[in-house]
Amino acid sequence: MRRATTANGFTITPTSSRFRDSPNRGDAEYLTARIPPSAMVDSGKEARSPAASSAKPSMAAHRSHKSLVSSPNERTEIYEDSDESDDSDEDEEDDQPPSQQALPRSHTPGHLASKSVNDRSAGAAAKQAAELAVRQRSQSASQVPPRPSTAGGSSKKSYPKQPPPPPPPASAEKDSPGDHERDLKRGYGRTTSVLTSKSNAAAASSSSRSTSATLSQVPKGEHVAFPPLQDPKDAPDIAPAPASGMYWSKAPTSGAAHSNLRAHTTTLIGSNIYIFGGCDARTCFNTMYVLDADAFYWSVPHVVGEIPMPLRAMTCTAVGKKLVVFGGGDGPTYYNDVYVLDTVNFRWTKPKIVGERVPSKRRAHTACLYKNGIYVFGGGDGVRALNDIWRLDVGDMTKMSWKLISGPEKTPQSGAKDPARRPKARGYHTANMVGSKLIIYGGSDGGECFDDVWVYDVETHAWKAVPIPVTYRRLSHTATIVGSYLFVIGGHDGGEYCNDVLLLNLVTMTWDKRRVYGQSPTGRGYHGTVLHDSRLMAVGGFDGSDVFGDVHILELAVHAYYSQISHFTIEV
Repeated sequence: MRRATTANGFTITPTSSRFRDSPNRGDAEYLTARIPPSAMVDSGKEARSPAASSAKPSMAAHRSHKSLVSSPNERTEIYEDSDESDDSDEDEEDDQPPSQQALPRSHTPGHLASKSVNDRSAGAAAKQAAELAVRQRSQSASQVPPRPSTAGGSSKKSYPKQPPPPPPPASAEKDSPGDHERDLKRGYGRTTSVLTSKSNAAAASSSSRSTSATLSQVPKGEHVAFPPLQDPKDAPDIAPAPASGMYWSKAPTSGAAHSNLRAHTTTLIGSNIYIFGGCDARTCFNTMYVLDADAFYWSVPHVVGEIPMPLRAMTCTAVGKKLVVFGGGDGPTYYNDVYVLDTVNFRWTKPKIVGERVPSKRRAHTACLYKNGIYVFGGGDGVRALNDIWRLDVGDMTKMSWKLISGPEKTPQSGAKDPARRPKARGYHTANMVGSKLIIYGGSDGGECFDDVWVYDVETHAWKAVPIPVTYRRLSHTATIVGSYLFVIGGHDGGEYCNDVLLLNLVTMTWDKRRVYGQSPTGRGYHGTVLHDSRLMAVGGFDGSDVFGDVHILELAVHAYYSQISHFTIEV
């Protein structure tokens, strides 16, 4: 086995690994003296008194709006919410009787749990049913129905009207006003890869949802057809790109209507991107969207069970075919609850947490999976930033337990003689797991936008700062592992929102900024990015004034071959 030692004291050893996309980061909730409120305030609205911000000369960032610089003595509580959300209209929906509901399809929650345990002679019953069906078909074939009478030579056939179906039985438990009606009225799309049809059997689970949150209203709108090809005469003038260059383009999406989102999560399972929660400029959501990463088709699956509250700045981690959501918040409220969504039957569950020690309520944290454990780092609890590490055991998805891995130790003040033994408390950073190494980059504590890179070994429980000569400040960005590189897209540098692409070489631990061709998205943060089929796909985001719902594709081109050299570990 060959090893390579870098100038920073890291040894790269070939081994097996797999891609892991970083969890999406949420939106900021704090004002600071150094970082303008346009980057840190979680209001979703434009800053009121813009002023010029100073950006680094080496950074080709896109200025999407003017940044506000506060006075040196001005500072509010870290991670404190300051938005005013308006209630969304959820009461105006078209009436639709229960008899017009779609017929049940396979793999709905009702069908998955409908096996009979009292049938002692299943084989005999099946045989009798088959014989009865044969007899009925033979009788119907032998009896020809009389031809209906016609009037005036009309060839129209008149058949007897079918009796109306019996009314559904009254529920023993009263639902909250509008809940049952919304369940019956809501329409859902269906993709070729994700089952999103609604079963009438799911109505039986309304009593189990009585203690869960009400689903956010799906935006009203017609099905969006696949966009036609653009006329070359109207197409934007874009310089030609070499075949080896990375290329930006806007995805031609279609399907169900969806909200513009920021501070949501984007998690890839197979070829489907599961987009949960987030908020727009008015309110927070708990809707689950599914975006087919091959067809760029949006759909809204019908979910049942213990649905989470509307959340933003939470984490969502894929464990097999299940999604584990932790933390997040809405306005001044913070959570430390754990929810699990089964993407096979789209049922939400709240697993039992064993033990008394649990992490504090938080959001803007990160979560990465390693050996049946989800490692949660940092975030903010509304009063202060955090730098502790907790491990959530997900070996049993119905019964989980928390364990404190690294406590919230204080870091030395700037200018102290002793070097820091751990990163400063922070949120809106990124975390990626490479082997047993957790790579932390960027973020903010409410007073400073960080540019440092830290590595934590989950096996030896040791922190190490990575010395990098040229650094870039970032918060609310995304970081995705592509081979032996960390691709950083967008975010805020403390002065403005960016749309550049940064590459961190994990072998040499140096930054590299590559030229990207095509039509780049506007500078933004609080978006989500996943890697699929040699493409990085960025969904949604926020630029300080507008919330986006578009999808942009970064074709990696020759950079996609980085995956062939991704079999490595970082030795600290």
